[in-house]
This record gives sequence, C-alpha cells and structure tokens, in this order.
Amino acid sequence: MRKINEIFYSLQGEGYHTGTPAVFIRFSGCNLKCSFCDTRHEEGILMNDEEIIRQVEQYPAHMVILTGGEPSLWIDDEFIERLHAIGRYVCIETNGTHSIPDNIDWVTCSPKQGAKVCLSRMDEVKVVYLGQDIRPYEALPARYFFLQPCSCTNTRETVECIMCHPQWRLSLQTHKLIDIR
Repeated sequence: MRKINEIFYSLQGEGYHTGTPAVFIRFSGCNLKCSFCDTRHEEGILMNDEEIIRQVEQYPAHMVILTGGEPSLWIDDEFIERLHAIGRYVCIETNGTHSIPDNIDWVTCSPKQGAKVCLSRMDEVKVVYLGQDIRPYEALPARYFFLQPCSCTNTRETVECIMCHPQWRLSLQTHKLIDIR
C-alpha cells in the first residue's frame, strides 16, 4: 500500500519538462518541513498498486511524475516496473535525502538547505531560491541546473543570481502563472 494524496492530469509546470502533459502521482508525507512548501501533502489515502495503475491509465499522457511530499518514502523497483509495463516514462521530484529505485527514467532533485543529498544520479537539480549560496549545489551530479523563485515572489533576485551564475537556468512555476493545476 502506498499513501497517495492525489492523482491528477496536467502540464508539468517546472524544470526541464515544462509544458509536457503528465499524470502526477502526489504521495503523502515528507521527511522535511520546509517553511516555503506550497503543497498540502500530509493527508491521503492508502492505495494498492492496481488502484494507482487504473487511475494512471485513465489519462493519455506518456509521462508520469512522482511527487509529494516526498515520493521516495513510498516507492520501490516493483512499482516503477508496473508503470513501465503500461508504457509510462517515469519521473520523480525528490529532495534527494533517501535512495530511489534505479529504474526511474528522469530524476529531478530539489535539495533543501541543510539536508544531506544521498543520490548519486540525477538529471536535473531544481533549487527554490531564497537568497542562499547556490554554489554548493553545483557539485551535484546533474546535467541541468534550475533556479526557481519562491512562489514567484522573488523573481528579480533569482534572475540576478542566474546572471551571475550562467550555468543555471530560470524555472518559473508556469502552472501558477497560467492558473492550472
């Protein structure tokens, strides 16, 4: 059983896959308590894999995004294989503090200040910018680095930081800007 907050269909609003249709599986609970978290993820219902797969199959998207809360608390290789078996490309958005299955197709690590990242593989790093020093994140093993304003409140400062660190890209929460889920 896996604790699910919600399953829904929308466009990815952040990072490398912005604008891509995706089924979002939002898991409940997180091992961190970030003051800026904009997701109500504590509540949820226990669902078995068959129930989750049936809901995912209702949508035409090829991409599935495991998010939360913190999805690494609830997933394993078998669950990812079940999603692959129905032809889905599986992405995860994780804080990187727990190990994840090796068979995930795309890994977005969103590290949090003060939390130790234990992942050795990630495709992109997405940091919510709060004025912190971003240089330590540049040592993470990712190909793409995104800096994201905190709920679109400090966009100017985020842009200025990126202009000083051009290996980073701007990630806006486009789903909020265009008012979709």
